[in-house]
Amino acid sequence: MRLTDGGLETSLIFGQGLDLPDFAAFPLLDNEQGRTAIRTYWAPYLETARAHGVPFLVDTVTWRANPDWGRRLGYDAAALRDVHTESVQLAREIAGELPDATVNGVLGPRGDGYVVGHEMTAAEAAQYHRPQVAALAEAGADQVSLLTITYVAEAVGFVRAAAEVGVPCVVSFTVETDGRVPSGVTLRDAVEVVDHETDGSAAGFMVNCAHPDHVAPAFDDGAWVQRVVGFRGNASRMSHAELDAAEELDAGDPDELAQGYAALLGRLPALDVVGGCCGTDDRHVRAIAATVLEHGRTDH
Repeated sequence: MRLTDGGLETSLIFGQGLDLPDFAAFPLLDNEQGRTAIRTYWAPYLETARAHGVPFLVDTVTWRANPDWGRRLGYDAAALRDVHTESVQLAREIAGELPDATVNGVLGPRGDGYVVGHEMTAAEAAQYHRPQVAALAEAGADQVSLLTITYVAEAVGFVRAAAEVGVPCVVSFTVETDGRVPSGVTLRDAVEVVDHETDGSAAGFMVNCAHPDHVAPAFDDGAWVQRVVGFRGNASRMSHAELDAAEELDAGDPDELAQGYAALLGRLPALDVVGGCCGTDDRHVRAIAATVLEHGRTDH
């Protein structure tokens, strides 16, 4: 099993006191002070990985670095391409501190990570995400992942774009408190449709940006759960709407969160990556590692 980090953006904002317009971390790459903040963020996670002797997944800071969000922040296509190159280089530098680490090129949804909004067709999504997928792959990312995705067609398009580029890819859906994808479909339907429409070419699926209690009802019986390879949960049990409106960070309880992860292990036989999402930091990931990784070793 592999370990990854917690909530990058919430940690930078609430932990380091940084201002991230539009919740975007990639502008930090523009200066050495920002790059230092990113290295500082990763340091305790690397220590946890060393302590447990497990492989680690290092994300690029490019979740918001697509054309729409980039334009809002003053970055044109050429500038965004440089962002992806620089982000992969920094992630590779960080990954180099561990003997067995993977650089994960991160993409986010075209729109909001909590609300569906305007839906693209799968063809439109493939065209939209392909330049970012290609930039990450050409810069040397080992794989690419689309995080906090809210509807199926965008996921299908992303997987097709990754297949065209020739880079392994992972789709990570977010779910609401009822265990459904924000578009209203079940997680099972979302996974099965994406696999059907892409000939199963994704390396796997994940869930992120949801508390374990919200995710648990989604994992019913069926072969589809074998395709779920990762989980990165929120510290808070709040709904996405409540989190959007919150003025203070709800960091929950790290040990309780870790127990929620442990409860999912028996339902996710292919689980390979664990980490955190919004509201989590190195305390949560240490607790998850101590609980989940040791549990996995005992079982196997």
